[in-house]
Amino acid sequence: MTTAQAGTTPEITVRREGAVAIVSLSRPDVLNAITPSMAAAYGDALRAADAGPGVRAVVVTGAGRGFCAGADLGILSEGAATIRGFLPRREDLPTVAFRIRKPVICAVNGPVAGIGFAYMMGSDVRFAAADAKISTTFARLGLVAEYGLSWLLPRVIGTAWSLDLLLSARTITGEEAARIGLVQYVSSRESVLAEAVGYATRLAESCSPYSMATAKSQVYADLEATDDAALRRTLALMDESFEHPDLAAALAARGEGHAPEFPPLPAG
Repeated sequence: MTTAQAGTTPEITVRREGAVAIVSLSRPDVLNAITPSMAAAYGDALRAADAGPGVRAVVVTGAGRGFCAGADLGILSEGAATIRGFLPRREDLPTVAFRIRKPVICAVNGPVAGIGFAYMMGSDVRFAAADAKISTTFARLGLVAEYGLSWLLPRVIGTAWSLDLLLSARTITGEEAARIGLVQYVSSRESVLAEAVGYATRLAESCSPYSMATAKSQVYADLEATDDAALRRTLALMDESFEHPDLAAALAARGEGHAPEFPPLPAG
């Protein structure tokens, strides 16, 4: 069932399919080019989804035929002072998805570049249309690796592929993106959103919100941890999980032959 979600704005729309919130970048006439108000609304939409007990997973996509063509070119042409004013607040940067507890799945349905590339990478799992055109773009505009991509990309695809994409700013397809590990799943343009929503729905229906939130926080925290620190954190969290009610619920459900009914995360 699809329902409207409070907080929808003209530039960012949110709808619900069951326990999945679908957040859409919604300026299709300009391939969803980002404006300052749009960046703030995107951050607000993800935080609202995180706080809502009825939402268990989030899918991010673009309206129309593209995902996001980057920053609005009108802003880029107005000079350094205007561009600096465009920068989102720290809490609204494309990596906002890393700071919410629930899984964020990206469905790249068409062209993506610049800050749109950063929004794509600022998600936990990525789906892409096979023919989607994907580019960092920055080097062709005299810009640097923006929004922390110099830190994030090597951790996802390694140093060599990261430098290739950043130095050349060449355009790759969704198929090549999957081959180098930039996205995890590739499908047709017509089915990419449905497949991403299906994946998110399976998470919502079969996986413990507590487990997913904890594993997500572990992965991002341990990117900067030593192996010893990560192991100590894991052992402590394992000990907590043994007494968490979700384990008892899962074991009881298995014994009774039905799917577990995990409680939602506490309101954020």
